[in-house]
Amino acid sequence: LMALAFLLMFSAFPALAQTQSFDNWLKNFRVEATQAGISQRTINAALNNIQPKQRVIELDRKQPEGKKTFAQYKETIVHPTRIKKGRQMLRENFSSLDKIEEQYGVPKQYIVALWGIETNYGTNTGGFDVIPALATLAWEGRRADFFKKELINALEIIDGGHISAANMKGSWAGAMGQSQFMPSSFNAYAVDASGDGRRDIWDTREDVFGSIANYLKSVGWKSNERWGRRVTLPNSFPSNLEGRKIKKPLSYWSSLGVKNYGGSNLPQENMMASIVAPDGINSEAYVIYDNYRTIMDWNRSTYFATSVGLLADAIAAN
Repeated sequence: LMALAFLLMFSAFPALAQTQSFDNWLKNFRVEATQAGISQRTINAALNNIQPKQRVIELDRKQPEGKKTFAQYKETIVHPTRIKKGRQMLRENFSSLDKIEEQYGVPKQYIVALWGIETNYGTNTGGFDVIPALATLAWEGRRADFFKKELINALEIIDGGHISAANMKGSWAGAMGQSQFMPSSFNAYAVDASGDGRRDIWDTREDVFGSIANYLKSVGWKSNERWGRRVTLPNSFPSNLEGRKIKKPLSYWSSLGVKNYGGSNLPQENMMASIVAPDGINSEAYVIYDNYRTIMDWNRSTYFATSVGLLADAIAAN
């Protein structure tokens, strides 16, 4: 859910007027789905009798109201209740998380943190039927091509026997299951960690964990590195050096007077690192490494990536 707020709410343009009725659009789409190799059985099961969802159109057009500061965002995302629950979930699922960590090289706490932020540990996965939601967005116009591709991907998932159309639930924009994968991400990264022949990110925790880990590993996770850490910047720190595009060795940041939060010196390794300060250099600042960029592949928000790292650290500090 969280990922989609950032992914989708950036356009200030009103939705385009629909050039054809939904029924006409659906008739044409069924032909395209057949040409894409989707079985007639799946097309009928998924698309018979569906109607556009007005609520989905409203949510797609709605603009975010004002911008939260990182401090405000962090307070809602990395709060004590979520940390406590994350520690409990790590304990409860330790053996399957351990197996996944060994296989993919992604530490347990990051898997649990992403799970916690995306769906509050599987408890808030979105109550929308994904097929009608995607069909509405593919017909309605604003990002029609994107959503049409996602709808084809969703039909492929049903065709593969991973979930039925009726049980394919997710957010209004089509992010599905406990890991909130868009259908294209499901097809690229979801795994059958439980070995039952289905990739089930809705109800099978092993598959949820394995799919999150496989995603991170596939986009470049480095198993022997952390995401970053909080630092203190000197008063003289030049504001034009803040930002993840500026990569320097840790020794360079040390030479400028950047310290660990608490006052100790930065590690002496020659790792390449950047400084990010989501609310500006006079507020909280972090030194970040390549794994931070990997988290940003999941969601291109510094608020999100920093919060994942902080929540993971807090869960692991148990």
